[in-house]
Amino acid sequence: MPKSNNNKKKNFAIGAGVAVAAALLGAASYTATKPSDSPGTTLKASAGAAPSAEPQTGVYPELEKLARRDAKDPLAQGRADAPVVMVEYADFKCGFCGKFARDTEPGLVKQYVDKGVLRIEWRNFPIFGADSERAARGAWAAGRQGRFWQFHEAAYAEGAKEKGFGEERLTELAKEAGVKDLDRFAADAGGDAAQAAVKKDQEEAYGLGATSTPSFLVNGRPISGAQPDEVFRQAIEAAAGQAGGKGASE
Repeated sequence: MPKSNNNKKKNFAIGAGVAVAAALLGAASYTATKPSDSPGTTLKASAGAAPSAEPQTGVYPELEKLARRDAKDPLAQGRADAPVVMVEYADFKCGFCGKFARDTEPGLVKQYVDKGVLRIEWRNFPIFGADSERAARGAWAAGRQGRFWQFHEAAYAEGAKEKGFGEERLTELAKEAGVKDLDRFAADAGGDAAQAAVKKDQEEAYGLGATSTPSFLVNGRPISGAQPDEVFRQAIEAAAGQAGGKGASE
């Protein structure tokens, strides 16, 4: 089936940046093998990418184009026209993703998102098998009712991933997140649209050569792993300056 012109342009952008992205986003503490197209395939991988590398300094315009800037995207927070977009590829079963969500992200939201400097766009990148897939679809389904970030917080709470992401557990997380229509949530999570949305994000990440979670793009600058807070702040401030926007200190 022929792809739209928009998809062709995006695929070209990914292709142009894949060599550098593969080297940078793949420079984490473990490697993983791409699964087959069937959902629920388990990868041989560890619990996430540790903050083991020096911050990357390269910025690639081809990768910056992957920011979607869709004002109606429920899996994003911050102004669609913010000068800086951080794309995050993550898995709810990833321990270092949880560490970033609990320890680093709230500070970035307060310092940059709330001030209109930063937009965060989430991409579901489930790589740890069936539980990861279910959690990703559940998060997407929560987003259909405007509760993605509340689900995100509940799923990344301390000790949450150890309880697994079976169907009953997903319903518990949806309740905790304030999802009102649980029947719709279950239908959405198990539907074709959820599968397609998650697969789209996965293919984008694999197209970049990402083999670890979490992986990030900050206005086209790849960052691998749950790096120290300052790495993200420096990247955001630099990107804001280059975009002509104002950083939090201005």
